[in-house]
Amino acid sequence: MSSVHAIFITAMSLYFVFWSDLYSDKYTAGPITFRSSPLSTFALGVSVGYFLSDLGMIFWLYPALGGLEYVVHHALSAIAVSYAMFTGEGQLYTFMVLISELTTPEINLRWYLDTAGLKKSNAYLINGVVIFFAWMVARILLFVYMFYHVYMHYIQVIQMHQIGILLVFMVPSVLAAMNLMWFGKIIKGMMKTLAKRP
Repeated sequence: MSSVHAIFITAMSLYFVFWSDLYSDKYTAGPITFRSSPLSTFALGVSVGYFLSDLGMIFWLYPALGGLEYVVHHALSAIAVSYAMFTGEGQLYTFMVLISELTTPEINLRWYLDTAGLKKSNAYLINGVVIFFAWMVARILLFVYMFYHVYMHYIQVIQMHQIGILLVFMVPSVLAAMNLMWFGKIIKGMMKTLAKRP
């Protein structure tokens, strides 16, 4: 389920952030922080459903599917995406953060390879390298770009409701800190795997 959602929302997010005119500065239909469309709202609705169902599974099987950091990650995501969906505010920044779901299929594949006893295979090594680069682009560099975009559009951001402003600044900051923490673990794991290779 998480891989299907990841593929869907990554494709939709990339479309809205980089190819659609909906949030373009050239499009003059008011501040970008208040723009939405039926398609963008629908895409966010799919994500809300996913995060809530996944959060329910995490609670049901706690801590087998993940500890406190997964609860925080999914709860913040569900709150921020729900707010953007219901109010139409800050949808661009929500989609920027949702591009980070690009890393989910690779992480799921890593679990399958590990479970199948293929930890020493070339597929496991290649998957680890792909996770490293995907994580660096989608969960580190893209967040830097998002914060820069917020800075460049600060006047439009502060026109949002106070809850929306709080979510734009708080949620990506917390998620970025978690992404950096996990990235450190990815680097350590990759170095350990490479050191074991003949």
